[in-house]
Amino acid sequence: MAAAAGGAGAAPALWSEVNRSGQNGDFGRALKSVNKRESRARAQGGDDVTALHCKVVCLIQNGSFKEALSVIHTHTKVLTSDSITFEKAYCEYRLNRIENSPEDHSSASQQTDKLKGLYRLERYDDCLAVRKETNLLQWLPAQSTWEKNLGLQEATYELCYNAACALIGQGRLNEAMENLQKAEDLCRQSLSEDSDVTEEDIEAELAIIHGQMAYIMQLQGRTEDALQLYNQIIKLKPTDVGLIAVIANNIITINKDQNVFDSKKKVKLTNADGVEHKLSKKQLQAIEFNKALLAMYTNQADQCRKLSASLQSQNPEHLLPVLIQAAQLCREKQHAKAIELLQDFAEQSPADSAQIKLTMAQLKIAQGSVTKACIILRSIEELKHKPGMVSALVTMYSHEEDIDSAIEVFTQAIQWYQEYQPKSPVHLSLIREAANFKLKYGRKKEAISDLEELWKQNPKDIHTLAQLISAYSLVDPEKAKVLSKHLPSSDTMSLKVDVDALENSPGATYVRKKGGKLTGENQQKEQGQGDVKKKKRKKKGKLPKNYDPKVNPDPERWLPMRERSYYRGRKKGKKKDQIGKGTQGATTAGTSELDASKTASSPPTSPRPGSSTAMSSATTSNMIPPRHQKPAGAAATKKKQQQKKKKGGKGGW
Repeated sequence: MAAAAGGAGAAPALWSEVNRSGQNGDFGRALKSVNKRESRARAQGGDDVTALHCKVVCLIQNGSFKEALSVIHTHTKVLTSDSITFEKAYCEYRLNRIENSPEDHSSASQQTDKLKGLYRLERYDDCLAVRKETNLLQWLPAQSTWEKNLGLQEATYELCYNAACALIGQGRLNEAMENLQKAEDLCRQSLSEDSDVTEEDIEAELAIIHGQMAYIMQLQGRTEDALQLYNQIIKLKPTDVGLIAVIANNIITINKDQNVFDSKKKVKLTNADGVEHKLSKKQLQAIEFNKALLAMYTNQADQCRKLSASLQSQNPEHLLPVLIQAAQLCREKQHAKAIELLQDFAEQSPADSAQIKLTMAQLKIAQGSVTKACIILRSIEELKHKPGMVSALVTMYSHEEDIDSAIEVFTQAIQWYQEYQPKSPVHLSLIREAANFKLKYGRKKEAISDLEELWKQNPKDIHTLAQLISAYSLVDPEKAKVLSKHLPSSDTMSLKVDVDALENSPGATYVRKKGGKLTGENQQKEQGQGDVKKKKRKKKGKLPKNYDPKVNPDPERWLPMRERSYYRGRKKGKKKDQIGKGTQGATTAGTSELDASKTASSPPTSPRPGSSTAMSSATTSNMIPPRHQKPAGAAATKKKQQQKKKKGGKGGW
């Protein structure tokens, strides 16, 4: 290594500073010291390999993986592959450049680092081949072959958590929950021993365990409990962006097409920086699918089409992007385009043809084309003999009153089971359902063969024998008589029932008391109850008030008046003379009562000027009454009063 330019004591001082900063975790300060050492070495015309190596380590510790790789690639002559292999592979791993990482790992001696690269490549079987007993079991939750039993020792809460993830993949949810609870207890116990760890630190460490508990609750249908636990974790604001993204995505799946505003807030948490380095490809793919679905639910048609098209280009063999596009077209009432899109994809991907045809049939039913939907369903070879498919087709054909096609569906399914699974429970069940269906729609001749087959399989089945005799009674009465001999006698069919025990049972609706003896009158009454039936008195119908028995009722009395033959309409003009000419709504009926000239009483005597009577009269007459609507004829009355006052004034005082 070249000597320091600033004297013999400068280099040890710098290395001491680097060592002190590294022990304190202050790698930013250590990086400054390393840069000084590197610049001095470069000034002397050489490179300090140790300084460069330390610089790469400091950059990795600070999270600057791109800068660390840049230093490695710049000084490839000095930093040989053997000395820097681990750091280079780790940078590639953290930058999610996994394609470049396995080659580096294969030449490295550290098997732990090789496991990390294989895990990020999602080559979980290779992880298992490299090392089974390692405590780096991150690949377990993503392992697709869940049936493998590794016999892991759950000594720490990390191993206990990873074992729970494997159990979730196997569908053993209750056992997984027990492991997570055990992991929580171990985590609390382990962290509480450290006096520097606060309760908040413990809760932050438990966040991933609680998130997996909430996921199990969601799978079990306890969505309210899961949603509450998810929100509690988000309130803690954990630093793991991968955990936050997964929880936000799970909340969106719980909300579905409800509470879309909350989902739009949560979807922002899935776009945090570094999420793509924390999650697997399947997890990232699921998040993108949910974004497209959320855009559809929020009526963002263009955004939905854009996202689904991008997903389809990235995953051309995946069915879900096509289904999202078809669903968006259906929301826009473009069912024909949706069916055409699905049909094109079915031709390109025969492996998904069954699921696509089921979706197409559903769209046809939504359009009301039930018969076309049946044709599509019957074209699915691997499903058309299944009991569920047979039931659906028979129901749809019955709705369309196409009984012949429904019977044909039964016949084809029975023939398939006769060839591949004869006398199986499903085979016999289909024969019985076919016979019942034919008897229901009066096809007794066609039902005879099915009933005979069932009776041969179980000659002691009296119900089937009775159905067979009933069917033969219309076709071949002699055959029905012969078969009736196989029916058991009435003595063997009689049921031995203890009547008293049945009456005294808790389910008896009527119990006769044994203690009381019946008198002669009551006994006669009880005996006569079976012979005489009470006659219900019929109430006489009420007749109208103007009913005349001598006159025949109007035969058109049930029709509305306007529809009767003798209706001539209302006569107009009768009430013209009754309408007053005064203000609106006034009548002339009360005009005479308001006319003072027509009153019988004599006019009052005129008071003497200045008297108190005159003053009180004037005061009363000058008071303003409340304003009301003037009656008809009020103007004429007032005019007559004014004329009368004028006449009195001429002959007055």
